[in-house]
Amino acid sequence: MFRKLDVSELGKGTVSITIDGLPVAADKDEAVAAVLLRTPPFTARTSPISGAKRAPFCMMGACFECLVEVDGRTSMRGCMTPVRDGMVIHRQAGRPDPVGVSEA
Repeated sequence: MFRKLDVSELGKGTVSITIDGLPVAADKDEAVAAVLLRTPPFTARTSPISGAKRAPFCMMGACFECLVEVDGRTSMRGCMTPVRDGMVIHRQAGRPDPVGVSEA
């Protein structure tokens, strides 16, 4: 579906992150949403009402389709969140627990 640009052009290096318990390599400072778009099942969350799978869409913070849990904080915009080594990401299922909702 999506492919990464030649990493040698970026020169940033790679980091190791975890998505839903599985290790994934990503470019340093790559957007979480970009990694999700190339990692099966290619979604970020499910809708709180119907449970439909939702994927990152606008990639600029306007649509909120890329909401994920990052290091225990729910409703983080994946398109606006750069990856860093050791980051733990979970695809958000339905309505998040209000205790962990970010204030960002």
